[in-house]
Amino acid sequence: MQTLKIGTRGSPLALAQAHETRARLMKAHGLPEQAFEVVPISTSGDRIQDRPLSEAGGKGLFTKEIEEALLDGRIDIAVHSSKDMPTVLPDGLELSTFLPREDARDAFIGKTAKRLADLPPGARVGSSSLRRQALIRRMRPDFEVVMFRGNVQTRLRKLDEGVAEGTILAYAGLKRLGLESVVTDLMPLDDFPPAPGQGAIGIESRVGDGAVAKMLAAIHDVPTGQALACERAFLAALDGSCRTPIAGHATISGEKLSFAGLIISPDGTEAHEVKLDGRADDAAEIGAEAARTVRAKAGAKFFDGWA
Repeated sequence: MQTLKIGTRGSPLALAQAHETRARLMKAHGLPEQAFEVVPISTSGDRIQDRPLSEAGGKGLFTKEIEEALLDGRIDIAVHSSKDMPTVLPDGLELSTFLPREDARDAFIGKTAKRLADLPPGARVGSSSLRRQALIRRMRPDFEVVMFRGNVQTRLRKLDEGVAEGTILAYAGLKRLGLESVVTDLMPLDDFPPAPGQGAIGIESRVGDGAVAKMLAAIHDVPTGQALACERAFLAALDGSCRTPIAGHATISGEKLSFAGLIISPDGTEAHEVKLDGRADDAAEIGAEAARTVRAKAGAKFFDGWA
């Protein structure tokens, strides 16, 4: 039996996601753990810690080396946090499979207050996400937003060291790491919408690899795939990257899809929202239409100067 090689970043969260993928494949196909090999790969995004990703090159920094290994056959599949995936993939690769989505909300971890809104005037809040930074500034313009790079454990350590009085992280990641206990508040989806793809594990594979496709089909979650098709279409139509604060979240109920999207200026002073409903089968079309709608609201110059 040939070993299936699972490529992943080497952070504790990335490894937890790879192990979850492996466990689902083992259960779906009745295979032992030895049938799979988890292959950690260091990425540029992991190595660059001294500046925001928006200045260093964007989301592709977390995927480039892993995708190179997938293309040259060193690994058979790649496991990613879907929110880290660029909307355009290298030729020959596809984001083919999604595991059931975890809670997509952001979580606040506060040291001097349990809720973000209850922090004192001028408090320092740590985040490396332009979306979170903009939403924080919209909620409390008096806050000082400081850059927090690194994996979950590194950011929590910075919080303990007093670099900031609070930070915001994806609740899904904290749950997958068994760190729910550090959360002091959960941010409502309406007031603090998540990044497109947040909470969903995506699996990338080679186009035309029939054996791998057959294995992955057994663990693909259709509603998550539909929601992500909508969110990624919204992001793609807005040319979304780590340089642009964009939020988007789709929910599936039977055959119905509901989508809420937002674009916001980095300083949090201007925001435009859109909500659309439709058939889940039309997910990508709904996402693209939502992007056209919100772009029309914002005007042609809204994105100028953000990079």
